[in-house]
This record gives sequence, structure tokens and C-alpha cells, in this order.
Amino acid sequence: MLASGSSGNCALLSTDRTRILVDAGLSFKGLVKRLESVGEQVESLDAVLVTHEHSDHVCGLARVARRLKIPVYISRLTAPAVDWGDVPPALERFQAGASFTVGDIEVDSFGIPHDAIDPVGFCFHAEGIKISVATDLGYLTESVKFHLRRSTIMLLEANHDLEMLKVGPYPWSVKQRVMSRVGHLSNDMMSDFLLDDFDGTPRSLILGHLSEHNNHPEIVRLVATQALDRRGLAPALAIASQTHPTEVYRF
Repeated sequence: MLASGSSGNCALLSTDRTRILVDAGLSFKGLVKRLESVGEQVESLDAVLVTHEHSDHVCGLARVARRLKIPVYISRLTAPAVDWGDVPPALERFQAGASFTVGDIEVDSFGIPHDAIDPVGFCFHAEGIKISVATDLGYLTESVKFHLRRSTIMLLEANHDLEMLKVGPYPWSVKQRVMSRVGHLSNDMMSDFLLDDFDGTPRSLILGHLSEHNNHPEIVRLVATQALDRRGLAPALAIASQTHPTEVYRF
């Protein structure tokens, strides 16, 4: 994870042959710096995959795609909602729920409940490893739970602490949106998933998209650790940050 939060989201997935950017919610300059901090070069990217059209996921997308002349994989319904500028990049449109291949990485897309036009999560398969990405969702549908099973690495949302959100600075209309079934996962919902539906296979669990005003990394860590301890599970737990990348996970 290069960045995760309401100000910008971006992740790098790579094999020896293929490098994929998942979302492009950083400026081009910011992306270059984050990649360099983990020993990667922006010129090595082969494609960008997009979860949905909200600005914290696509604000740098058009420039990245044009500068690097790489394809953008985006759902057919989401593509028209992005401002591509005067010269749209090469678009590889897919139907939400479809599977496709980018280089030597197999990709499964799946629909998620969020207040975007056609939001998706992704599962990536390569070299016997499965990486699942599910953020920006109001609740965990049975379909989402199914796609998260048997992951090696899982990125899951833990957006807000419910009490912090209720007394926080957001207008009530925004609070209602965040708490809705097309909003964002709370710490409690994340905990319920770990207690009831987490299959225990991930070696690493990354919790991301934390609200700057309505959550805190140590609250998230405590809630997750308590749930995992009750299950007797101990995956490597990380809290993704808005300001710096996570560790590099190598398998």
C-alpha cells in the first residue's frame, strides 16, 4: 500500500514480469516519491486498475496513464465518470464481476456496496499467491466474503470508530452517508467479520482507509487484535497510512 485514506489511495502489486497500480489517488509527483521509497520506478508500471471514480482513488489517474502510456482497466460504467482531459488514455473496459489477465497476474473483480457508480474490489492471483482488496464498502455482502476467502494477503477497510464519527466534525448528512450501507466499514463491522467470517488463511492482514478525523490507528489495531485473539488467529497485522507506504510484502 503506497497510500490509504480519504486524501488518496494507491497500491502496487508486482511479479517479476508485471507491475500493476491499483487506483491512482496521488499526484504524479507524489506517486513517484512513494514508489521510489519502496525501491520502484514509475516507468516500470504496466497498467492501472481502478476500483471506482471518487477523487481519492483517481485524482492522478489521467496524468499517470498519459505520461506512461499504459492502459487503464476500469469498469464500463465507471469509465465515463472520470475526467480524462483532452486525450483519453487507452482504456480496457470490463464488466464488474468479470475476470481478466494483466501480464502474468489473473484478476477477479467483484461488486461492492458503495455510493459510487459501479464500485469493485479485486482479487489478484499469481505464483500461487492470492491478494484481495476490499475497501470503500458500506457492509460485507456474502459475495464479498466469498471473494475474500483463501487470501494470502487481505486489504480490508476499517474506516471509522462509530462513537468518534457521531461526535466528530462532519455534518450530519455526511455522517449518515458514512454509516449507511453504501458508505464505509466501521471498526465494529471489521471486528464482526474477523470474529464470524474471517477464514484465517491470510498471512498478512492490512486494515486501511482510516478516517483522519473519526478513527485512530491504535484503536483499529486494538479492535482487530482483540477479535483475532478470540479466534486464536495471528496473521501479521498492519495499519495502512495516508502519509507513507506499508512494508513491502514479498512471497
